[in-house]
Formats: sequence, C-alpha cells, structure tokens
Amino acid sequence: MREIAFIKQNKQKWLDFEQVIFGKTKKNPDEIANLYVQLVNDLSYAQTYYPKSKTVVYLNYLTSQIYQKIYKTKRAQTNQLVYFFKTEVPLLVYEYKRYLLYAFVLFFTIVTLGVVSAKYDENFVRLVLSDAYVNETLENIKEGNPVAIYKSGSDWGSFIGITVNNLKVGAYCYIYGLLGGIGTLYVSFQNAIMLGAFQYFFYQQGVFWESVRGIWIHGSMEIFAIVIETAAGFILGASILFPQTFSRVNSFKIGFKNSFKIFLSTVPFTVAAGFLEGFITRYSIDMPIWLSSFIILFTLAVISFYYLVYPFIIHKKQKA
Repeated sequence: MREIAFIKQNKQKWLDFEQVIFGKTKKNPDEIANLYVQLVNDLSYAQTYYPKSKTVVYLNYLTSQIYQKIYKTKRAQTNQLVYFFKTEVPLLVYEYKRYLLYAFVLFFTIVTLGVVSAKYDENFVRLVLSDAYVNETLENIKEGNPVAIYKSGSDWGSFIGITVNNLKVGAYCYIYGLLGGIGTLYVSFQNAIMLGAFQYFFYQQGVFWESVRGIWIHGSMEIFAIVIETAAGFILGASILFPQTFSRVNSFKIGFKNSFKIFLSTVPFTVAAGFLEGFITRYSIDMPIWLSSFIILFTLAVISFYYLVYPFIIHKKQKA
C-alpha cells in the first residue's frame, strides 16, 4: 500500500487517538488498551514499509502517549517522584536520543575549537577567562596548588553560591530554546569554548593532570548536565520550528512538556556537582590520587549510565 493511501485510510482513527491523548475524549482503560494494540500494529506496518517517513515518528509518539495513559492509574498508586526518575524521564530521553547526540557532538566540537584557539592565540585564554582569573591561577600554580581558587570561601557558602549559579546557567540553556534553539546554542557555545580554553591553559602551564584531578571531581556531573540541558533546549526549539504532523501550538505543548521534564531531571546532578565543588574539590591536591580518580570515574559513570544506557534498558522493558 502506498503511504498516502495508508495515511488516508487511518487518518481519522489517529485523530480520534489524539483526542484521547489530550483529554478531549474519555475512554475506559480497556478501550485505551485496545487503542494501544491498534497503534502498535499501525506503527509496525509503517516501520516495515515506510521506515524513514514522518508517519513513523508520529505513530511512535501516539503509541508512547497511549502507553502512558494505560499505566496512569497504576502510576497514581506509586511514588510519582520515583516514577518520574525511574521510568518517565528515561523513556523521554530514549524518544529524543538524537537531540542528545546533537548536543554532545556540538559541545565537544566547540571544546576542541576552544583548545585550538587557546593554542594558537596567546591572548585567547585571557579574553575568555578574564585577566583576574588567569593571574590568580598563575600565582596558585607557582605556589604548588593549581586549583587553590576553589578553596576560597566557606564550604556551605561555596556550595550554595556555585549551585545557584549552575542552576541559572542550566535554566538559561533550556529556556533560550524558545528562540528556536539559537539561544541554547549561544549558552552552550560560551560554556564549551571556556572549557576548552580552560583545560588548555592548565596543559600549557604543565599542570594538566593536577587540574583534572581537582576540577573534574565536580566537573563530570556539571558539564554532563549542561549538555543534557542543551539537548532539552534543542527539543524545545525544534518543537517550534518543526511541528511535523501536529499544529504548531500542539507541537510546542508536547515539546515543552517533554523537554521540561528532561531539564528537571538534571537538577539533582547539578546540586550534587555543587556539593562536590563546595566541599570536596578544595581538598583534591591533598587526597590520594586513587580517591580523586575514583570520585571522577564514579560520578561520570552514574550520570552516563542514567542518560546513555538506562533509557535503552527501560525502552526494552516497555516493549517486552
């Protein structure tokens, strides 16, 4: 069957499904379960005969939403917060996984640009990081503690100040997605170019590994969270620019709801990064190498598993 005939044959049925999804039509759980079976069949057919079509994307969305309707009653009986982090966010991350890929590729491409710029332009690091920061860090390096700047202030004061600032950066990165993703790109560019210049600066001074041991204790979660927030901003922007088969208003509603949930999921990681920066990073030079290495690898493994591996596990369980 030609795709246009397939769409024409099922269009009204799919529109009726949309009415159920958006709460404009009420159906009992058995009827919703029947809708889910029909949609799975339509999706399987479309994936077989029109694998690269927008119809597959559309039906995949409808199927995931009907699935959530089926388990709505069950979710109400469980801890909503647990469900949010254990199931809902991972499924959304899987659904929008290509945006995570875009965000990672973009971010680390710009980091590389920052490294190259710092290497070939001796004024670039000062331009990006400021003269005050560079001068203070150079003094700290001379005194044998490259990351001494993280010892300034009290533990609690640093933790609160750093966490609030990082939450603001993440919020800007996400909210500026309303500008079609251009604002998100700008915030991500700023952070990535700084990271590249920052790390090359320490490499240039011969204290690269000392900086890695200290900075990445909190940086693993902090930087990873920014990349996820960038992806959320791109999802929000794409919902405005590329509504696909939905009206632009409905596309935005869906994109905002889903991207906001992904953005919210980064908050615990951002807070954890702030805690590590305020309480642990300041002691990185004094702690054993194995301990600082363990903290870095453990924090990176936790957040990487949650966003890069766990969504595939949950998706597989959902299909089983």
